[in-house]
Amino acid sequence: MAMAAVPPPDQPIALTVNGSTYPRTVGTTATLLQVLRNDLGLNGPKYGCGLGQCGACTVHVDGVAARACVIPAAKVQGRDITTLEGLGDRLRPHLVQSAFIQAQAAQCGYCLNGMIMTTAALLAHNPHPSPQAVRDALSGNLCRCGTHVEILAAVQQAVAFLANPSSDPAPR
Repeated sequence: MAMAAVPPPDQPIALTVNGSTYPRTVGTTATLLQVLRNDLGLNGPKYGCGLGQCGACTVHVDGVAARACVIPAAKVQGRDITTLEGLGDRLRPHLVQSAFIQAQAAQCGYCLNGMIMTTAALLAHNPHPSPQAVRDALSGNLCRCGTHVEILAAVQQAVAFLANPSSDPAPR
């Protein structure tokens, strides 16, 4: 009779998410997305494909857009993780969130986390991207509803908000 496989042991980790540190005990196979959603209750990053190909799970790790569904949670200890909830809130949205609202760049909204997080990372490193640079940055983010035109308009609106902060209607 074959012996049953023994699951890997749980391990203690501490994640810094949206400026706060969270100690947790997780399985060695736990992804960052699982910990964010299931343990921390952060629902900005979405489970889309589970393969890092659709962008719905995008977060920032040290300011760089990263796919949380394929990152082992233990591998991002000591790194600064930002989720959609950490960018801004209803009263003080991030300028990219504000631009997406103003441009009405949503239909079902499932892709928005990835679109907004990827755009915010892009603009943090390149505040004046060309239209092609925007398309290239967002090319790995899938929108099944076809709101690509509105999403591209929202990114251009965010660029305008960066160039002229007084044009952003959200309080800062």
